[in-house]
Amino acid sequence: MAYIEMKHSYKRYQVGDTEIVANRDVNFEIEKGELVIILGASGAGKSTVLNLLGGMDTNDEGDILIDGQNIADYNSHQLTDYRRNDVGFVFQFYNLVPNLTAKENVELASEIVKDAQDPVAALGLEKRLNNFPAQLSGGEQQRVSIARAVAKNPKILLCDEPTGALDYNTSKDILELIERVNQKYGNTVIMVTHNDAIKDMADIVIRLRDGAVRKSYRNEKKIPARELDW
Repeated sequence: MAYIEMKHSYKRYQVGDTEIVANRDVNFEIEKGELVIILGASGAGKSTVLNLLGGMDTNDEGDILIDGQNIADYNSHQLTDYRRNDVGFVFQFYNLVPNLTAKENVELASEIVKDAQDPVAALGLEKRLNNFPAQLSGGEQQRVSIARAVAKNPKILLCDEPTGALDYNTSKDILELIERVNQKYGNTVIMVTHNDAIKDMADIVIRLRDGAVRKSYRNEKKIPARELDW
């Protein structure tokens, strides 16, 4: 059994009299510790998949197996525990608490789990710990966001367009950082992006279109994030 499996997953939304199928019969498998990139245009269903894997939303049909547990059957309390203990989130726009320093933002995550870790030195944040988010560049804020997610020592790290608000050079720095986190801590990393060039750094690439998996494959020869170009 794979570490993560989505089996015949459907997610539907009702907008007035119209039913929108955000995900339709989504199927894929991911092994523990892999770095996975989910590709697709806006509206392809990428973020919906990420929200389902992260327990932030519930699917309407099918199974979502995480380390043998079907989180599709979890109640709200179980999903809260799952999000707290097993999942780290990195968002496009950082979602830092503005009136807390970088250090306090990271500590906020550490305080809600039992086996927290200190990723500050590994992520190069020592000199910016006492700065507030408004005093940090976009790239520095994203570093803090990643540190906050990694501090929880999560089994799964979910990244939703983590370079979407960044310039080219800063984007490569952040991708290299995510790659380093994956290698150093062994988290299973799932990153959503519309940037096709990023796919070459992944172990597994999953392409979505119109809410369905159109292609899923393993990279036989990964390219380090630093060598990506677009």
